Amino acid sequence: MAGPLQQEMERLLESAFAPERLEVVNDSARHHGHAGDDGSGESHFSILIESARFAGKSRLERQRMVNRALGDIPGERVHAVAIRAVAPGE
Repeated sequence: MAGPLQQEMERLLESAFAPERLEVVNDSARHHGHAGDDGSGESHFSILIESARFAGKSRLERQRMVNRALGDIPGERVHAVAIRAVAPGE
């Protein structure tokens, strides 16, 4: 079951990108006891998002777009977010 931060990230990304594919994976258990583990169970995430809005954008531009859509979540409310943003067909 997705926690509240994961659900919020999914809603924000759905709204911003209307993705064909979206996977938000909670990796926090793999980082238990490491730096950034705040004990919340929602400290580390991986995102795979496929959207036509990424077509013609560089990897850095795509990362920035996703981070902007997530607002204060990366780096403030979540320790780490790994992002793989692709356009359809990539």
